[in-house]
Amino acid sequence: MKSTLSSIFLVYTFLASAQNAEKITMESLLNDMVDRDAVARFPKTNFRLKQESSYNRASIMPADTAGWFNNHDFNSKDTDHNFIRTEEKNGEKEWVLMDHVGPGAIVRTWMPFLSADKPNTDIQIKIYLDGNDEPVLEGNMLGLLDGTGEIPFPLAHQSLRSAVSFFPIPYAKSCKITTTERPFFYQFTYRVYEDYTPIKTFTNEDFTKAVPLIKKIGKLLLEPKKTVEGTQVAFSAKLGSKKEKSIELPEGNAAIKELNLKLKDYNNIEVTRSVVLKIEFDGEQTVWTPVGDFFGSGIGLNPHQGWHIAVSEDGTMTCRWPMPYQKSGKISVVNLGKKAVQVDLKAIVGDWKWDDDSMYFNAAWRGQYPVATRPFFDWNYVTLKGKGVYVGDALTVMNPVTKWWGEGDEKIWVDGEDFPSIFGTGTEDYYAYSWGGRSTEFYEHPFHAQPHAYIYNKLNRKTTKEKNTLGYSTETRTRSLDIMPFSSSLQLDMEIWSWTDCEMGYGVGMYWYGYKQTTSNRIPDEKEVLNVPPLPKDFPKN
Repeated sequence: MKSTLSSIFLVYTFLASAQNAEKITMESLLNDMVDRDAVARFPKTNFRLKQESSYNRASIMPADTAGWFNNHDFNSKDTDHNFIRTEEKNGEKEWVLMDHVGPGAIVRTWMPFLSADKPNTDIQIKIYLDGNDEPVLEGNMLGLLDGTGEIPFPLAHQSLRSAVSFFPIPYAKSCKITTTERPFFYQFTYRVYEDYTPIKTFTNEDFTKAVPLIKKIGKLLLEPKKTVEGTQVAFSAKLGSKKEKSIELPEGNAAIKELNLKLKDYNNIEVTRSVVLKIEFDGEQTVWTPVGDFFGSGIGLNPHQGWHIAVSEDGTMTCRWPMPYQKSGKISVVNLGKKAVQVDLKAIVGDWKWDDDSMYFNAAWRGQYPVATRPFFDWNYVTLKGKGVYVGDALTVMNPVTKWWGEGDEKIWVDGEDFPSIFGTGTEDYYAYSWGGRSTEFYEHPFHAQPHAYIYNKLNRKTTKEKNTLGYSTETRTRSLDIMPFSSSLQLDMEIWSWTDCEMGYGVGMYWYGYKQTTSNRIPDEKEVLNVPPLPKDFPKN
């Protein structure tokens, strides 16, 4: 009897706690999207990030390499079944792409053009919420989610040959997504909340009322405000080979709110790899990353504008991830190159109230050259142990051939699960574009960008239609509503799947927040930093 009463009490306590929690709504999620400080605290309303995609259903376990690396992760004929199921409604067939029962919120969608140069389709998409027979959203499969429909840019937009949306669609009970014809590739990323989490399900009426807020959020994302409040710390120094310059941060509870770094000369493109940023908080080093990989520039100066990271055409590199600490902090820059480098660094340090949910900002780097593309394998970005939130990465690849390199899928395992929470459909899909062999073009968005591909960047835009993926490609993805909380572990692998048997170069910077006990498998690697993958001998000169 005592055991039964205890169980009832625990259930009652849990329900009371859930009912007292702040209700999740479309408006609250929109505001969270631009709340910079929120990302540095573990979510009060816990959730697991999941994804439905057209990954190949033959991929069941890594030991079965033929199935695990099967690249047919789309639906092009009737025998393909890389979706959940088909069903009939009012005598018409619908393909089910997502069917989640429980409270949740869609936070990212991605669908590519069915033909590389044709952004049109007749396929209709339908989003049903909370078991209703009628869809709450319905329209053209691409047009509904590419910024040309009701959901405005940049909350949804036409990426390179893709429709991408970050507009939040919360639901209290369930979400089902269908299409009226066989789907091609797709990804729907969504939050899975604990049972009884209070959620206000998305409605068209709420959307109409929220139009002013939606416009406000879009404007903020496109025009990030420069941080002006706080204490400025700065240095300007000429660093000789193997030399380091450091600056101490104000003592006490505080946080770096904005960090700017500029090199005087970018003519040697390898300088963004050989100059390394180091940051310590409360006596522990949590950041060790080449500046190009930290700010999303890759190898060389490749400007782009994002919400969390940006690189200006004058060479100023900016980071707006909040970096809190309790007692002390130190920023250092080290020049691992052979020639002296002029470095200008400035940080704005503001107030921070440290609490049990506050986490330390971390950034690490992994590089490898050469990377053999046969046999196919999963290349580990990072493995984390402990509790925290994964928030983004910036990848630079050196491809020695013209054929496309990025067919490989991301696979993200959380808290020791048997199958990845996230199983994608291609490296370019993870970075929110498609038709990678043709999409060697510059593009930018608040949460993702391709700052460089082949010979092109923001300063040298593509005007031709050639298919050439030689040389360096840099891809960035920073997360907002699609952050990935983990309680005990997170492992992010990117499949190496090139169309050519060759040797490539990989370098990736990763960002996450964690508690002091949270660890990673990445350690400073000065030797690999200086092992810059060389451009192919026949690479054209700019």
